Amino acid sequence: MAEEDVKASEGAIAPAEAPALAPGTVSTWLSENGFEHEYLGKDASGVEILKVAPEFLIPFSTALYAYGFNCLQCQGAYDDGPGKDLVSFYHLIKISDNADRPPEVRVKVFLPRENPRVSSVYWIWKTADWQERESYDMYGIVYEGHPNLKRILMPEDWLGWPLRKDYISPDFYELQDAY
Repeated sequence: MAEEDVKASEGAIAPAEAPALAPGTVSTWLSENGFEHEYLGKDASGVEILKVAPEFLIPFSTALYAYGFNCLQCQGAYDDGPGKDLVSFYHLIKISDNADRPPEVRVKVFLPRENPRVSSVYWIWKTADWQERESYDMYGIVYEGHPNLKRILMPEDWLGWPLRKDYISPDFYELQDAY
């Protein structure tokens, strides 16, 4: 290794020494009011991303609603990969009069794939109704307390959760148009 390379590497910050992300406004407010969570940073649009434990989702969501996040713009789910967690996410915004760019925040709940269960936020934001049903239908996440949790896209007798990355498609034959 050249002498210049050694000198340059001595001044570099090791990954373990890298500074932690400074929490955003919403994360700071939640921490000041005793709501435990993990700040995951901001996305490309500058939206804060917060990780919360499944058992604290309802009090956490209620606090965000009281803080002014009165609209659940989107609820969805994704699979982190075979053998990894399933994630239920909630994108919230504050809707108010004359708001040019309303504040936004995204909440993520990481769930084990063996028995993914989390409380429904339907009773806080009614827009969660069909969105939680879709996440249930595609990933098998059970939203406890949801008033009508049943399949919405797949037939009722469908086996499995089609958008999980470890899903194996059943054998079937499609009818094709013959010309």
